[in-house]
Amino acid sequence: MKSISIFILCVLFTVDVFSQKNEINIESTKLSDQIYMLKGRGGNIGLFIGKDAVFMIDDQFAPLTPKILETIKNITTKPVSYLVNTHWHGDHTGGNENMQKEGALILAHKNVRKRMSVDQVIRGKTRKASPKEALPVITFTEDMMMHLNNDDVLISHIHNAHTDGDALVYFTNNNILHTGDAYFQGKFPYIDLNSGGSIEGYIEGIKKMIVLADDNTKILPGHGNVSNRAELIAYKNMLVTLKNRVQQKIDKGKTAEDVKKDIEITKEYSAYSGWITEERIRETIYKSLTSK
Repeated sequence: MKSISIFILCVLFTVDVFSQKNEINIESTKLSDQIYMLKGRGGNIGLFIGKDAVFMIDDQFAPLTPKILETIKNITTKPVSYLVNTHWHGDHTGGNENMQKEGALILAHKNVRKRMSVDQVIRGKTRKASPKEALPVITFTEDMMMHLNNDDVLISHIHNAHTDGDALVYFTNNNILHTGDAYFQGKFPYIDLNSGGSIEGYIEGIKKMIVLADDNTKILPGHGNVSNRAELIAYKNMLVTLKNRVQQKIDKGKTAEDVKKDIEITKEYSAYSGWITEERIRETIYKSLTSK
């Protein structure tokens, strides 16, 4: 009976996942004549098209690849030649193997390949190492430039922000910046401490974005809606305020549990609460500041 119950649960789980996949639509938003944002389930995808090649940023989950490719074909008949991963998490790299089979050359920071090559623990769950076909083929350490489609594309590493392998992608002529999960528009960030993320690095990453951007830059976040420099500045100020408040509590000898329960720390920023709640961001900042 036990084995039958497990079988039934597995069938129900598979049906649920399949139905969710069928319900997800890939929405495209045109940001410039050359660049689009694709939204589905997972991190926001960037798509850069032109005479030279089609360049893609992140690819969400593997089951969504057919729908993503279908949406891309409605924009351009050319195949995807280049795929950049902004970091290693599965909602940004899950389609890598599929895209590699479609002919895409995968690029990422060296730590993305390193983490994808071995088992990882994320949010308490073990994620198995990715197959060779899903791994980035080209890796970089700090910055790299790509010159195509009449634009100069800066791919720049930011240290220990969301993870230890984050990359910003800035299209200089189009004046569009893809931030990956180093920026969660309108919501508290998820700082993956187990993957090398930190509150200090996250703030420094936002500062770097502010330097790259001007008042006309369109900012494509890892999650959320298209943003701008003014929102980035407000976001940076929010994070700096929270970091300083938590540090003050630490200096007074407060424990992690004290900070976790102290609603005064985040009270005026409740609008940023989402998947990462006020309680969770307080706890994360505390752990980040005390793990040195």
